Amino acid sequence: MPHAAVSAQQRNRAKSFRRAMTRAETLLWRYLKAHHIDDLGFRRQVPMRGYVADFACHSARLIVELDGESHDFESRQGGDARRDAWFRSEGYTVLRFTNEDVLTNLEGVVAAIRNASVRMMASPPSLSLPHKGGGNPRTTGRRGTSPSPTLPRKRGREQAGMRGEIE
Repeated sequence: MPHAAVSAQQRNRAKSFRRAMTRAETLLWRYLKAHHIDDLGFRRQVPMRGYVADFACHSARLIVELDGESHDFESRQGGDARRDAWFRSEGYTVLRFTNEDVLTNLEGVVAAIRNASVRMMASPPSLSLPHKGGGNPRTTGRRGTSPSPTLPRKRGREQAGMRGEIE
């Protein structure tokens, strides 16, 4: 969802989150920003609609969220579940780790992110080709009708303007 319209208020909120990152977010960001995970580019504190994702990799459709102690409360967990559901509805996989996980087991967190990104980056199955004689009826001639006229093709440098002639 890169390049989606985001309000100025949401953009300013994300900027303030970038300036006030937790110790765990800073540690993980130092690793992610250097493209250490399979050359994937992550962004931090990414505004997406009404939410701000801690870390997002758009090419792998992956969101990484770090939770501090405030996420232990039931009210906060309900909001996290709604937020995760929205990210999933947009095609993202959401990984959640606690700040403690990052501070005590950074290698394990990075391995989990790497495994999830590999699964997300696996190429989708190729589409089957149309049957012989099939295709798009708007672009192929229909039975009983004359084919649409072909348009002349441009010839690039052979055009009059390209040879230096004035039109």
